[in-house]
Amino acid sequence: MASAHGVAVTFTNDIQHKLQSTIQPNTKLIWIESPSNPTLSLVNIAVVATIAHQHDIMVVVDNTFLSPYIQNPLMHGADIVVHSVTKYINGHSDVVMGVAAFSDDELHTRLSFLQNAIGAIPSPFDCWLAHRGVKTLHLRARQASNNGALVAKALQDSPHVLVVNYPTLNAQNIAIVQKQHRDGLGGGMISFRVRGGAEVARNFCSSTKFFTLAESLGGVESLVELPAEMTHAGIPIGEREAAGVYDDLVRLSCGVEDGEDLVNDVLEALSKATHNSASGSVSR
Repeated sequence: MASAHGVAVTFTNDIQHKLQSTIQPNTKLIWIESPSNPTLSLVNIAVVATIAHQHDIMVVVDNTFLSPYIQNPLMHGADIVVHSVTKYINGHSDVVMGVAAFSDDELHTRLSFLQNAIGAIPSPFDCWLAHRGVKTLHLRARQASNNGALVAKALQDSPHVLVVNYPTLNAQNIAIVQKQHRDGLGGGMISFRVRGGAEVARNFCSSTKFFTLAESLGGVESLVELPAEMTHAGIPIGEREAAGVYDDLVRLSCGVEDGEDLVNDVLEALSKATHNSASGSVSR
């Protein structure tokens, strides 16, 4: 889509360490997603912003996975922060909306003009729904994060799981978590690879009771999806796997339900999915 508008894009899976070599003479903007979707890798925003600003390059951070309650990229040097309001900020899966935040008056003036000229204005009712949701953001984000940590630890200890992607479980990420995340919270998003391949992953998604199969995230309800077949299905397999998005990868969005219920749900679903795949049956 970017190329259709004459925009050239250079991708890297390790922007923090490869930024200098990735910057081109015509680079105007660096886009960061931290944590990334769906592999939950983190980026030291301050490091990237410092290098980018030395080259007069603007930094944009997609902060959807953590919400402004857990992470504030503007405080670490980002020029623009974008959120899908549809997700945590609204939190009730009944609004489609986005937001860009910045601390520069000139940027505000320019982008406000474009928003008005293009007509990208949310309806009053959608604004009211988002306003309702943001009042409980701090409660929901903390509960989802607590649940995420519980479920991630349970998955890490399961013999049916190959690897778990969650910010506070990765030793390399701890310093970034402590610096950038409120109270060291890891957020409510998790991804993990199951033993047994794509078939077990599909069976898992059809075996959960509290986690509903859906592509969205950040709502009060817990959701599960297969990135390779759903959110990231349009990416060629070679590029997907290079980014860590394998056919056996499952993504979870932990809601605000009881944490013990969510842990029991994923462990029971894993056991059932593994058994059904071994016996050749498929759960419905």
